[in-house]
Amino acid sequence: MGSNDAADLVLALDLGGTNMRVAVVSSGGDILARSETATPYDAGAEELAILVAALCRQAASDAGNVSPIGLGAAIPATFRPDGTVGKLPNLPRLSGSDIKGLLARETGLRVELMNDATAAAAGEHWLGAAAGAENAIMITLGTGVGGGIILGGKVHFGADGTAGEIGHLCVEPEGHQCGCGSRGCLEQYASGTAVVRQARESGLIVSTAKDVYDLADRGDLAAGRLFLEMGRYLGIAIGGLLNVLDPDVVVIGGGVAAAWGRFYPAMRAEATARAFPEPAERAKIVRASLGDDPGVLGAAKITFERIAEGRL
Repeated sequence: MGSNDAADLVLALDLGGTNMRVAVVSSGGDILARSETATPYDAGAEELAILVAALCRQAASDAGNVSPIGLGAAIPATFRPDGTVGKLPNLPRLSGSDIKGLLARETGLRVELMNDATAAAAGEHWLGAAAGAENAIMITLGTGVGGGIILGGKVHFGADGTAGEIGHLCVEPEGHQCGCGSRGCLEQYASGTAVVRQARESGLIVSTAKDVYDLADRGDLAAGRLFLEMGRYLGIAIGGLLNVLDPDVVVIGGGVAAAWGRFYPAMRAEATARAFPEPAERAKIVRASLGDDPGVLGAAKITFERIAEGRL
């Protein structure tokens, strides 16, 4: 692990559709302090930036009044060439905003902006389940479905930073309308939001994906079938990804991955049936190993790299 001098510390934000967390992270991957709160769905960009700045001050104080050298901000969005937020289905009021500029103004720090699932992929590749892999795919299952890609041992950002939008692969051409504007996206069948919607459509009285999981654990057959269907749709997407990218490992993380035992068998079977034999046999499909931390760790890692390269 690296030293904890201020020059070796950054702040990292993982902004999710449900919760947002900030951590002080060292260049060696130590998390010195965390602060967390619920994500205000209806907040505008300026209000959100003020809230993030308060979390940053709290985390820096808890870490011993340190002075980090930058902020890595991971948010569930695509980005436009001018750096403003593009599509952000789960926090629509941030679309079109200059959240990077607002965060820089409110925190007084240089800010590196990135997709949250890309950050999670970087975190798991740095210190988690994809460590040592030359080629890896990360899929995050939470309020939405995100994705990140590692190619040749490096994070693949794409031409404008939007590579890895696995949640918006089409798995049902005439399926549910998605917040991104398309139809039948994986996010509409494998996210926590989708599990709750489908459970309610089946007549179950639930508020969260965990409620559905608990029902399945108590023997509710309808709830159990929902996770089998979720696994099947994930397998459809993963089978295609195995054929296109031929990764060493596919890592599944996020809060909904807690239902792993209920959806993994269907997911693995569907992916194997749809992929070419070679990647289907060789690629591992595993759970993320960093708990709630891959996003902040990956955001920190990418920020340290940008600073070292002189690009931030």
